[in-house]
Amino acid sequence: MELNERKQKILEAIIRNYMETGEPVGSRTVSKYTDLNLSSATIRNEMSDLEEMGYILQPHTSAGRIPSDKAYRLYVDTMLESKDQEVEEMKELLVEKADKIDLLLKQVAKLLAQNTNYTSMVTKPKYEHKKIKFIQLNQIAEHQLLVLIVLDNNHVNNKFIDLMDDIEEGALAQLNFMINAALNGLDFTEINMAIMQQIKEKAGEYGDLAASILDCVSEVMTEEDDSEIFTSGATNILKYPELTDKERMTELLSTFEEKQMLAAWANDKTADENQEHAIQVYIGEESPVETMKDCSVVTATYQIKEGVYGKIGIVGPKRMDYEKVVGTLENCMQQLDDIFKKKT
Repeated sequence: MELNERKQKILEAIIRNYMETGEPVGSRTVSKYTDLNLSSATIRNEMSDLEEMGYILQPHTSAGRIPSDKAYRLYVDTMLESKDQEVEEMKELLVEKADKIDLLLKQVAKLLAQNTNYTSMVTKPKYEHKKIKFIQLNQIAEHQLLVLIVLDNNHVNNKFIDLMDDIEEGALAQLNFMINAALNGLDFTEINMAIMQQIKEKAGEYGDLAASILDCVSEVMTEEDDSEIFTSGATNILKYPELTDKERMTELLSTFEEKQMLAAWANDKTADENQEHAIQVYIGEESPVETMKDCSVVTATYQIKEGVYGKIGIVGPKRMDYEKVVGTLENCMQQLDDIFKKKT
């Protein structure tokens, strides 16, 4: 006897219903639980076949059926196979639709919101350690100097210095060369007082100017990254009555739309970025975002390469399905790991 698609759907309905209620499942219950549009008599015949095949048991003469160990084994194997396929499809979709980080992260936010029915947040990657790639000095006006500072993440930063005195073109070039020779490739933590003092001494009569240039470098290296945050599924919160109070709902929607308040979450250092994926669960008052004190927030950290990481968060009611959300995030992190390894 063959376990065809119809029998599989009826068996799945019995298993799922029994897992939820712990009560034997009858044909009438199955008819409401599937989209097969079969009569109770037809379902009873199929259930008899399933019993004969060893997939379901009848604990009492007039009772409904319960799944056998054989049924659970089939369900688990099928479920795992389905999950593996879902993971592969998600990976293919991400790779297909995202040839750039921004597109990839927007797609991640959208997929997470769709898969969980909650709201998702994804930050662009931040650089934990910034290194100087090069510095370029340009006199753009008689008494104004442009200091162009390029970091190893290829971010370009412009700073301006007002000059008290004129500086010869050759002297400016020498100063530019000397500063680059001293600072190129250094992380901010490696630029100590001794290095700065040495630069100022070598600059001679332009020591004060060198000090001003070093101040510009310091500003750039210590500035917080203005992380862009992608959100998706903000209106999903309307599905949960406890979050639909007019004032509370307006605050939440504004937070997801304007995003400034999400900076507290993006810059939260509770999670250890060195810990793989660093999944954290914030419940109610634990949330780093003031407007989310009535919600639960589950976050994870993704890493593109050493020192380059970002955060992903899922926001929902306190009664959210934590097991599903954590599992979804772990799955997503694994797919991102695989994608970033291929790109690097």
